[in-house]
Amino acid sequence: MNDTQIFEPEGRAIPYAVEGEGPALVLIAGQGLDIATLAVLGHSVAQEDFRVVRIGSRRPVDAASGAPAVSMNDLASDVVDVMNHLGITDAWVGGHAFGGTVARTLSLAYGDRVNGVLLLAVEAEPSVGSADFTGIPQRFLDPAVEPMQIAARNAAPLLPVADGVPVLVLQGTEDTVTPAANGEALKAAAPDRVSVVAIEGGTHMFPATHIGATSLAIEDYLDWD
Repeated sequence: MNDTQIFEPEGRAIPYAVEGEGPALVLIAGQGLDIATLAVLGHSVAQEDFRVVRIGSRRPVDAASGAPAVSMNDLASDVVDVMNHLGITDAWVGGHAFGGTVARTLSLAYGDRVNGVLLLAVEAEPSVGSADFTGIPQRFLDPAVEPMQIAARNAAPLLPVADGVPVLVLQGTEDTVTPAANGEALKAAAPDRVSVVAIEGGTHMFPATHIGATSLAIEDYLDWD
């Protein structure tokens, strides 16, 4: 589980970490969360001879500087810029809740770079507000980026899944933040390409608490054994 690095294209500071060798899987951190939340999961999947890249949101700029608001497309472009920096031409791209919404945006804007989309919990329509971080270890939090993420998310409609792109949804059965019904609704809208796997007993933080079941579901679906 390697250290976080910072990629700074054109003054943007984008945190990322890379582990393993092989076909790429990109995991994008959730709202208000650090990429550390996905470290153990990423390590587990990387042991199956795959290159796992964890990516967070860019550092927010001072609003007084007059910089334009950051959009979901901007955040998707940040992910592609990190992929380019690492020489990754295509990958399965996914993330935790908000991170998965970024991945969905990326799959529509950069379809040739995306082999599939992995959603670790599915967001519903805006508006979204601040997350409840009660009981979440401090090392998992990145509250500085949350206002920017909320603004970007609420400024755009929730996009559909891209045509022709397979989607794997993992959802915690005890998740009250992004409930299982969200994933079922997505599957109902695109049954030909959306698969859903329940993580029994998992709450919203199941990617950090139910590592074995989550990693196994990913490996089984992608047939990486």
